[in-house]
Amino acid sequence: MADNILSIEDLPAAPLAAAVAFHAQWLAQAETMLADGDLVLVMSLAGHEHRAWRLAAVQGLARAYAPARANLVECDEPAGIAAACAFLAASPGITGQILRLDSQAPGAVID
Repeated sequence: MADNILSIEDLPAAPLAAAVAFHAQWLAQAETMLADGDLVLVMSLAGHEHRAWRLAAVQGLARAYAPARANLVECDEPAGIAAACAFLAASPGITGQILRLDSQAPGAVID
């Protein structure tokens, strides 16, 4: 699944503004990439108030472009992004999901 990775950058801090910016600036590119196969969207970590719009976006893309898969990785570290993409590549049944990797949160990292 790591073939198509779209890094979403420079989204506004406010959830509604971020959702508008994603749909205006990034959605068409995501759809074009999904027409060619599976896609991993990558976004920086954000507060819980961003979860609803992000989940709706990735689930909508997954439904619209099935059997191609769309997933979202929330992570600020290249190693975490690479690990998540490798996990998704080995897990063909996962689509429409958010994988949040936060090295600053309590808890151990699983290899």
